[in-house]
Amino acid sequence: MTSRKDRRHERLFVVEGVRLVEEALKSSADFVVAVYNQEQLAATERGSGLLEQVQQLPNTFAAPAEVIASISDTVTPQGIVAVVAWPELEPQRRGVQLVLDAVQDPGNVGTLLRTAEATGVSQVICISGTADVYSPKVVRAAMGAHFRLAIVQDVDWDTAPTLLIEADNVYAAVAEASMPHYAADWRQPSALIIGNEANGVGERGLAIATKEISIPMVGPVESLNAAVAGSVILFEALRQRKLGRS
Repeated sequence: MTSRKDRRHERLFVVEGVRLVEEALKSSADFVVAVYNQEQLAATERGSGLLEQVQQLPNTFAAPAEVIASISDTVTPQGIVAVVAWPELEPQRRGVQLVLDAVQDPGNVGTLLRTAEATGVSQVICISGTADVYSPKVVRAAMGAHFRLAIVQDVDWDTAPTLLIEADNVYAAVAEASMPHYAADWRQPSALIIGNEANGVGERGLAIATKEISIPMVGPVESLNAAVAGSVILFEALRQRKLGRS
Protein backbone atom coordinates (compact mmCIF):
# COMPACT_ATOMS: atom_id res chain seq x y z
CA MET A 1 0.00 0.00 0.00
CA THR A 2 2.91 2.31 -0.66
CA SER A 3 1.56 3.84 -3.86
CA ARG A 4 -1.56 5.86 -4.61
CA LYS A 5 -2.37 3.50 -7.48
CA ASP A 6 -2.28 0.43 -5.22
CA ARG A 7 -4.43 2.09 -2.57
CA ARG A 8 -7.08 2.92 -5.16
CA HIS A 9 -7.01 -0.47 -6.79
CA GLU A 10 -7.26 -2.41 -3.53
CA ARG A 11 -9.31 0.23 -1.67
CA LEU A 12 -7.04 -0.26 1.33
CA PHE A 13 -4.82 2.03 3.38
CA VAL A 14 -2.24 1.82 6.14
CA VAL A 15 -2.70 2.94 9.72
CA GLU A 16 0.16 2.81 12.18
CA GLY A 17 0.75 3.70 15.77
CA VAL A 18 -1.29 3.09 18.89
CA ARG A 19 -3.67 6.04 18.51
CA LEU A 20 -4.69 5.36 14.90
CA VAL A 21 -5.13 1.62 15.39
CA GLU A 22 -7.26 2.37 18.45
CA GLU A 23 -9.41 4.68 16.34
CA ALA A 24 -9.76 1.97 13.68
CA LEU A 25 -10.90 -0.55 16.28
CA LYS A 26 -13.38 1.88 17.86
CA SER A 27 -14.87 2.52 14.43
CA SER A 28 -15.15 -1.20 13.61
CA ALA A 29 -12.81 -0.82 10.64
CA ASP A 30 -12.30 -3.85 8.45
CA PHE A 31 -8.78 -5.05 9.30
CA VAL A 32 -7.03 -6.93 6.50
CA VAL A 33 -3.74 -7.55 8.29
CA ALA A 34 -1.82 -6.18 11.26
CA VAL A 35 1.82 -6.61 12.25
CA TYR A 36 2.94 -5.78 15.78
CA ASN A 37 5.90 -6.00 18.13
CA GLN A 38 4.85 -7.27 21.52
CA GLU A 39 7.71 -5.66 23.46
CA GLN A 40 7.14 -2.20 21.99
CA LEU A 41 3.42 -2.25 22.67
CA ALA A 42 3.83 -3.69 26.18
CA ALA A 43 6.16 -0.83 27.11
CA THR A 44 3.21 1.52 27.73
CA GLU A 45 -0.14 1.06 29.48
CA ARG A 46 -2.04 2.22 26.41
CA GLY A 47 -0.02 -0.05 24.15
CA SER A 48 -0.63 -3.02 26.45
CA GLY A 49 -4.37 -2.48 26.24
CA LEU A 50 -4.19 -2.33 22.48
CA LEU A 51 -2.04 -5.47 22.36
CA GLU A 52 -4.78 -7.49 24.04
CA GLN A 53 -7.32 -6.34 21.45
CA VAL A 54 -5.06 -6.85 18.45
CA GLN A 55 -4.12 -10.39 19.43
CA GLN A 56 -7.80 -11.33 19.20
CA LEU A 57 -8.09 -10.20 15.59
CA PRO A 58 -7.59 -12.56 12.64
CA ASN A 59 -4.55 -12.06 10.39
CA THR A 60 -2.38 -10.41 13.04
CA PHE A 61 1.28 -11.33 13.28
CA ALA A 62 4.01 -10.68 15.83
CA ALA A 63 7.25 -9.43 14.32
CA PRO A 64 10.68 -8.15 15.43
CA ALA A 65 11.10 -4.42 15.92
CA GLU A 66 13.35 -4.31 12.83
CA VAL A 67 10.49 -5.58 10.67
CA ILE A 68 8.11 -2.98 12.07
CA ALA A 69 10.70 -0.28 11.36
CA SER A 70 11.15 -1.49 7.77
CA ILE A 71 7.45 -1.16 6.95
CA SER A 72 6.78 1.95 9.02
CA ASP A 73 6.42 5.42 7.51
CA THR A 74 7.42 7.16 10.75
CA VAL A 75 10.82 7.90 12.26
CA THR A 76 9.95 6.36 15.63
CA PRO A 77 7.54 3.43 15.11
CA GLN A 78 5.23 2.60 18.01
CA GLY A 79 5.14 -1.12 17.38
CA ILE A 80 2.10 -1.68 15.20
CA VAL A 81 1.19 -1.26 11.52
CA ALA A 82 -2.14 -2.36 10.03
CA VAL A 83 -3.86 -2.40 6.67
CA VAL A 84 -7.59 -1.62 6.70
CA ALA A 85 -10.32 -1.22 4.11
CA TRP A 86 -11.53 2.19 3.01
CA PRO A 87 -14.56 3.15 5.12
CA GLU A 88 -17.78 3.34 3.11
CA LEU A 89 -19.70 6.16 4.79
CA GLU A 90 -22.78 7.96 3.50
CA PRO A 91 -22.85 11.77 3.77
CA GLN A 92 -25.11 13.28 6.38
CA ARG A 93 -28.06 15.38 5.31
CA ARG A 94 -27.15 18.24 7.62
CA GLY A 95 -23.96 20.21 8.06
CA VAL A 96 -21.64 22.22 5.86
CA GLN A 97 -20.03 20.38 2.96
CA LEU A 98 -16.32 20.92 2.36
CA VAL A 99 -14.77 20.96 -1.12
CA LEU A 100 -10.98 20.79 -1.45
CA ASP A 101 -9.86 22.26 -4.76
CA ALA A 102 -6.42 20.78 -5.45
CA VAL A 103 -5.15 21.26 -1.89
CA GLN A 104 -1.80 19.55 -2.33
CA ASP A 105 -0.03 19.53 1.03
CA PRO A 106 -0.80 16.28 2.93
CA GLY A 107 -0.59 18.06 6.28
CA ASN A 108 -3.15 20.63 5.16
CA VAL A 109 -5.50 17.96 3.84
CA GLY A 110 -5.23 15.89 7.02
CA THR A 111 -5.78 18.92 9.23
CA LEU A 112 -8.83 19.95 7.20
CA LEU A 113 -10.27 16.44 7.53
CA ARG A 114 -9.75 16.56 11.30
CA THR A 115 -11.38 19.99 11.48
CA ALA A 116 -14.21 18.77 9.26
CA GLU A 117 -15.01 16.01 11.72
CA ALA A 118 -14.73 18.35 14.70
CA THR A 119 -17.14 20.87 13.17
CA GLY A 120 -19.75 18.40 11.92
CA VAL A 121 -19.06 18.65 8.19
CA SER A 122 -21.44 16.35 6.35
CA GLN A 123 -19.01 15.27 3.62
CA VAL A 124 -15.68 16.20 2.06
CA ILE A 125 -15.35 16.32 -1.73
CA CYS A 126 -11.77 16.24 -3.00
CA ILE A 127 -11.30 17.64 -6.47
CA SER A 128 -8.68 15.99 -8.70
CA GLY A 129 -5.25 17.37 -7.86
CA THR A 130 -5.88 17.20 -4.10
CA ALA A 131 -3.36 15.14 -2.14
CA ASP A 132 -4.25 11.47 -1.74
CA VAL A 133 -6.52 11.39 1.31
CA TYR A 134 -5.36 7.86 2.16
CA SER A 135 -1.63 8.58 2.04
CA PRO A 136 0.18 7.91 5.34
CA LYS A 137 0.90 11.61 6.00
CA VAL A 138 -2.73 12.61 5.49
CA VAL A 139 -3.96 9.70 7.62
CA ARG A 140 -1.66 10.67 10.49
CA ALA A 141 -2.66 14.34 10.34
CA ALA A 142 -6.37 13.48 10.28
CA MET A 143 -6.06 11.50 13.53
CA GLY A 144 -8.85 9.02 12.78
CA ALA A 145 -11.26 11.30 10.92
CA HIS A 146 -11.21 8.89 7.96
CA PHE A 147 -13.25 6.39 9.96
CA ARG A 148 -16.10 8.77 10.72
CA LEU A 149 -16.23 11.23 7.83
CA ALA A 150 -17.77 10.74 4.39
CA ILE A 151 -14.99 11.44 1.87
CA VAL A 152 -15.12 11.40 -1.93
CA GLN A 153 -11.91 11.88 -3.89
CA ASP A 154 -10.73 12.22 -7.50
CA VAL A 155 -13.82 14.28 -8.37
CA ASP A 156 -13.81 16.51 -11.46
CA TRP A 157 -15.62 19.83 -11.59
CA ASP A 158 -18.24 18.47 -13.97
CA THR A 159 -19.27 15.92 -11.32
CA ALA A 160 -18.79 17.99 -8.16
CA PRO A 161 -22.07 19.95 -8.34
CA THR A 162 -24.06 16.71 -8.57
CA LEU A 163 -22.50 15.51 -5.30
CA LEU A 164 -23.42 18.59 -3.30
CA ILE A 165 -26.50 17.91 -1.20
CA GLU A 166 -29.08 20.69 -1.32
CA ALA A 167 -26.50 23.45 -0.88
CA ASP A 168 -28.31 26.79 -1.09
CA ASN A 169 -25.00 28.62 -1.03
CA VAL A 170 -21.57 27.54 -2.23
CA TYR A 171 -18.93 29.79 -0.68
CA ALA A 172 -15.44 30.07 -2.15
CA ALA A 173 -12.70 31.23 0.21
CA VAL A 174 -10.94 34.02 -1.69
CA ALA A 175 -8.37 36.25 0.04
CA GLU A 176 -9.49 39.45 -1.70
CA ALA A 177 -13.25 38.91 -1.34
CA SER A 178 -15.15 41.77 0.29
CA MET A 179 -17.64 39.59 2.18
CA PRO A 180 -16.29 38.46 5.58
CA HIS A 181 -16.72 34.77 6.45
CA TYR A 182 -18.89 35.56 9.46
CA ALA A 183 -21.42 37.45 7.31
CA ALA A 184 -22.38 34.22 5.55
CA ASP A 185 -25.43 32.47 6.94
CA TRP A 186 -23.97 29.06 7.73
CA ARG A 187 -27.25 27.92 9.28
CA GLN A 188 -28.53 27.31 5.76
CA PRO A 189 -27.43 24.27 3.69
CA SER A 190 -24.00 25.35 2.49
CA ALA A 191 -20.73 24.26 0.96
CA LEU A 192 -17.26 25.74 1.40
CA ILE A 193 -14.53 25.57 -1.25
CA ILE A 194 -10.92 25.79 -0.04
CA GLY A 195 -8.40 26.28 -2.82
CA ASN A 196 -4.87 25.32 -3.73
CA GLU A 197 -2.12 26.68 -1.48
CA ALA A 198 -0.45 28.67 -4.25
CA ASN A 199 -3.27 29.56 -6.61
CA GLY A 200 -6.42 29.54 -4.47
CA VAL A 201 -9.77 28.40 -5.78
CA GLY A 202 -9.55 27.74 -9.52
CA GLU A 203 -11.78 29.12 -12.25
CA ARG A 204 -14.05 26.08 -12.27
CA GLY A 205 -14.61 26.34 -8.53
CA LEU A 206 -15.30 30.07 -8.73
CA ALA A 207 -17.81 29.40 -11.50
CA ILE A 208 -20.00 27.18 -9.30
CA ALA A 209 -19.60 29.35 -6.20
CA THR A 210 -22.58 31.53 -5.39
CA LYS A 211 -20.55 33.86 -3.14
CA GLU A 212 -16.93 34.62 -2.31
CA ILE A 213 -15.80 35.14 1.28
CA SER A 214 -12.61 36.12 3.05
CA ILE A 215 -11.24 36.21 6.60
CA PRO A 216 -10.66 39.79 7.78
CA MET A 217 -7.06 40.30 8.90
CA VAL A 218 -5.00 43.09 10.43
CA GLY A 219 -1.45 43.60 9.19
CA PRO A 220 0.41 42.94 5.96
CA VAL A 221 -0.34 39.20 5.76
CA GLU A 222 -1.86 38.48 2.35
CA SER A 223 -3.45 35.12 3.12
CA LEU A 224 -3.60 32.29 5.61
CA ASN A 225 -2.45 28.71 5.28
CA ALA A 226 -5.19 26.64 3.60
CA ALA A 227 -5.75 24.48 6.68
CA VAL A 228 -5.87 27.49 9.01
CA ALA A 229 -8.26 29.40 6.76
CA GLY A 230 -10.56 26.41 6.34
CA SER A 231 -10.55 25.76 10.08
CA VAL A 232 -11.38 29.37 10.97
CA ILE A 233 -14.34 29.36 8.59
CA LEU A 234 -15.62 25.94 9.61
CA PHE A 235 -15.57 26.80 13.31
CA GLU A 236 -17.50 30.01 12.58
CA ALA A 237 -20.03 27.87 10.71
CA LEU A 238 -20.29 25.57 13.73
CA ARG A 239 -20.73 28.54 16.08
CA GLN A 240 -23.61 29.87 13.99
CA ARG A 241 -25.34 26.51 13.80
CA LYS A 242 -25.09 26.03 17.57
CA LEU A 243 -25.69 29.54 18.84
CA GLY A 244 -27.27 31.50 16.02
CA ARG A 245 -25.84 33.96 13.55
CA SER A 246 -25.11 36.99 15.73
